Amino acid sequence: MKKTIIYISTIIVSIFLGCLLMYGVIYFFPNTIVQLVNNNLVTITDKGINEGVNKVYDSVVVVKTISKDSGEIGTGTGFVYKTEGNNAFVMTNHHVINGGTEYKLIFSDNREVNATLIGSDEYADIAVLKVKKDDITLVATLGSNESTKIGDTVFTIGAPLGLEYAGTVTRGILSGKDRLVEVSISGYSSDWIMNVMQTDAAINPGNSGGPLCNVNGEVIGINSLKIAENEVEGLGFSIPIEDALSYANAITKKEKIERPYVGIQMLETTAIFDLIRAGINLDKDSPKGVVITSIIENSPASKSKLEVGDIITKINNYETNSIAKFRYYLYKFNPKEKIELTVYRKGKTKKIEITLDESE
Repeated sequence: MKKTIIYISTIIVSIFLGCLLMYGVIYFFPNTIVQLVNNNLVTITDKGINEGVNKVYDSVVVVKTISKDSGEIGTGTGFVYKTEGNNAFVMTNHHVINGGTEYKLIFSDNREVNATLIGSDEYADIAVLKVKKDDITLVATLGSNESTKIGDTVFTIGAPLGLEYAGTVTRGILSGKDRLVEVSISGYSSDWIMNVMQTDAAINPGNSGGPLCNVNGEVIGINSLKIAENEVEGLGFSIPIEDALSYANAITKKEKIERPYVGIQMLETTAIFDLIRAGINLDKDSPKGVVITSIIENSPASKSKLEVGDIITKINNYETNSIAKFRYYLYKFNPKEKIELTVYRKGKTKKIEITLDESE
């Protein structure tokens, strides 16, 4: 009995001393307890990701878009991504600058400068603005989306809901890669697909065009859209920086972004009433796809064996069961290339070859 009491007492004392020792270490050396070194550049401690944020913060700007007819029509975010000679270049989204005739950039120190629009691409949702090199204080360091992994810590900087909240930092993880998300270019229905990164870092109106960064403060994506529904939370998307940069470089070099052209107008097979108004009735066995409602004169389609009423179900081996997918896969090819379309016509499947042209 005596031995048992001694044994239990020893355990209790040991636990007490161990807890006391741990408390002392945490109290006197807090930064040694929680630390993660990423590429030997930035340490994440109990103080957060301040070091990484400081590496990019002053490169981020608010983009104010102004119309000569309507005045200010919106704000978004952008970031300085390179300098060349006496100029500095800011990357943002096409939809941030769309409809504007004048653009102003507001820096982290509240300076406001005029910017010149170099150009933009609607489908890539990338735009480039130019200012004088003397106007900027920092150029963002570009990282690599390809080297990131799902679960990596990421953060964004932007101006959610406008200028009042400029410089807001939100933190999350990289939730997914290579997400194919349908978006609307025309404004009426989903007619384009973007290949994006997914994050749960908060992205709100006004964050568009801002950087998505890794913990080292390197830009790995440009925020572009968010699924905003009552039942959806923490679902933001960014264009991989490699894709964004390729379009930005083409824009700054004034290179035309070539996209192929078929020369058809189309509806989806699910648009029953629109098809009826167009004089097209589908049979009950019709597969999902895009229906040709008209063929444009002197186009590649007019020189092929395509007909109004044909349902295109594939481009080569890519399934095209929506207009968004049709356009996404079509744009994987170049003008003058030959492609094979699988079409459904009056109960039969046909293979039709067509030589693409260049869109105007």
